Amino acid sequence: MNTTTMTDDILFETRQGLGLAVLNRPRALNALNHNMVKALSAQLELWAEDPAIRVVCLTAAGEKAFCAGGDIRAVYDGRMAGETGLTAFFHDEYRLNDRIARFPKPYVSLIDGIVMGGGAGLSMNGAYRVGAERTLFSMPETGIGFFPDVGASHFLSRLPGQIGLYCAMTAARIMQADAFGVGLLTHTVPRASFPDLLEALETSEDVPATLDAFHKAPAGSGLMARQPMIDKIFAGATAEKILGDLDKLSEKSSRDATAAKIMAETLVEKSPTSLKITLEQMRRAKGKDLRECLVMEYRILSHILEGTEFYEGVRSVLIDKDHAPKWSPPILEEVDSADIAAYFEEPAGGDLTF
Repeated sequence: MNTTTMTDDILFETRQGLGLAVLNRPRALNALNHNMVKALSAQLELWAEDPAIRVVCLTAAGEKAFCAGGDIRAVYDGRMAGETGLTAFFHDEYRLNDRIARFPKPYVSLIDGIVMGGGAGLSMNGAYRVGAERTLFSMPETGIGFFPDVGASHFLSRLPGQIGLYCAMTAARIMQADAFGVGLLTHTVPRASFPDLLEALETSEDVPATLDAFHKAPAGSGLMARQPMIDKIFAGATAEKILGDLDKLSEKSSRDATAAKIMAETLVEKSPTSLKITLEQMRRAKGKDLRECLVMEYRILSHILEGTEFYEGVRSVLIDKDHAPKWSPPILEEVDSADIAAYFEEPAGGDLTF
């Protein structure tokens, strides 16, 4: 066994024809930092050129999380310290997301527990997403004054109907059966079978067939059962229209009323600016390829890091933990459409390149 490590936060092994990467920050829910991004990108480049490697697999240490997102606390601390170059982490992360999507060999993510934000970028952009029974997917960015990035414009906008927009705006928590039902996961495998699956992948000559052999279909998707209601509501032209229609539905005597009430209450807690950015982002993503989506996301990111909304969101959730952010503007109706359009313009530092 040939083992190469570039940082203790992510470990690499070569097991016969398998290149194995293990996210190794379990106490931090395997949150993705800049060193991990650079290490994984470099290792993928090596494995892509190594004829002995037939398949690459990404998994994680610990039992709580695959990867709970990017290390946004470091970005916040950098801003508070007056540092510049805060886009550097995201620049390299987005390029890694592109490398994963274009990887020339089968790229398999073995997911159990939390997969959010940056963790979704590492997995959802890859060819095969295998989720165990405790899989919990979410893009929670609108709750911290941010937006669903790491290629979410691409992979969420391609979910059935308006499911992706619903996930993007509400930060809905999607469990295994629903994640498989909507297409976020390609396979579902019990966590107890992960070691056997890895062993099989070491010598597999047909990765899809190997994954199919371990796949255990979950129960039906409740989220897909609610798709007609979600499609109707989230087709609204504006965030105000979506929220208003949810409020109206929640007052009716119907089986969708309770779900609509929960969705409305959830949206009211999010950053109004983030909600409007996210709606515009997801609409613009239609018909774009991943690289075009990542360029768009880098534009949004660059402008957001120059503002205050994101840092206020991080303060409320991670620093003071009062969960009482003071959004500015505080309501959807006060968010200027011209201000939203500016987030999609090329930033002063230039566009993301590949």
